[in-house]
Amino acid sequence: MKYLAGLLVCSTLLLGQTQKLVIDAQKFEASDAKGISTFTGDVKIQMGKDRLEANKVEIYFVSNKGTNTKTPSKYIATGNVNFELVTSKKHYLGTGNKIIYSPSKQEYTVLGNGFLQEKNDDRKIYGDKIYVNQLSGEAKVSGSENKPVRFIINIEQGGENK
Repeated sequence: MKYLAGLLVCSTLLLGQTQKLVIDAQKFEASDAKGISTFTGDVKIQMGKDRLEANKVEIYFVSNKGTNTKTPSKYIATGNVNFELVTSKKHYLGTGNKIIYSPSKQEYTVLGNGFLQEKNDDRKIYGDKIYVNQLSGEAKVSGSENKPVRFIINIEQGGENK
């Protein structure tokens, strides 16, 4: 059960800010030996303006050297996943079958039926695999032969009235 306490304390260290992480779920399990906390059943996570909803969320922890604390190293959300991320420059909405988030690298990977909308510019991306790194601003999208990548952006036409 120390992972539950560790989860609540350590998750507030994400991005170097103190924020309250709130997780609601129908069921919670933790394994100290494996370093995993699992939330299942209508999982809702809220931290600041960011939110995530899924059928299941697994949070993996690593031990901090020299201290008795644990830090989340990876979040894996599966089943009807949808999320909203708000940064100082960007506002994203997204969905997918599976989302993997690495807090230390600020990397998001959306797998299966991926959709990502950048609200500021109303850009929309569809693909089987969507990768976004918030630190570098790098993004990669992969599709398949039957389901190619789709990118939708609104482009203003010059001041001409036709």
